[in-house]
Amino acid sequence: MDSSIQDFMDSCNSDNSCSLTTNSTITTNNNISNSLVGSSSPSGSTTTSSRYENQKRRDWNTFGQYLKNHRPPLSLSRCSGAHVLEFLRYLDQFGKTKVHTPICPFYGHPNPPAPCPCPLRQAWGSLDALIGRLRAAFEENGGKPDTNPFGARAVRLYLREVRDLQSKARGISYEKKKRKRPPPQQQQQQQQQHHHQQLPMQLPLHLHHHHQHQLPPPGATQ
Repeated sequence: MDSSIQDFMDSCNSDNSCSLTTNSTITTNNNISNSLVGSSSPSGSTTTSSRYENQKRRDWNTFGQYLKNHRPPLSLSRCSGAHVLEFLRYLDQFGKTKVHTPICPFYGHPNPPAPCPCPLRQAWGSLDALIGRLRAAFEENGGKPDTNPFGARAVRLYLREVRDLQSKARGISYEKKKRKRPPPQQQQQQQQQHHHQQLPMQLPLHLHHHHQHQLPPPGATQ
């Protein structure tokens, strides 16, 4: 669980309200769930599925609360890709990932040797996973795939821009790794060499029979 999000939620619970300014003013209160963007590495497929389902349910409830506290309030049926983008930008204030600006001397440095005043943002991977859970939850709660705001083109483009921006700023590649790795080149060469060594020994049967009858026996005269 993101500790910065938890701290924000705790402050909301004590003050009963807190506000921020994005494209519009949104008020959040103590009904918001205790987690939004979470990640864990449980062992076992059953545990992983349970964690995923629990996180998806919390994310869905939190987004619903976000819509209720929106000014003006929004219904899910009126929610569009633009509102999803507003929600993602809103989450950046709870981020813990340092994203260097182009003028920062550590721009493109994966391990900066010193602190810098660059802003903290939500990591691209966290946002991408969050949108995936909310997109699934929308359809599981009766939404139609063709009206899913979490699958809107604007959302996909935004996530791509965030990925590219953070990749350049942090000097980290986000290319997906291949699940199945090809066998080592050395092993392939050994297999080919072994195959070629066996070829001369495998004389076709008809040729072997032909040579056996055509060649004269040792010591025979023509």
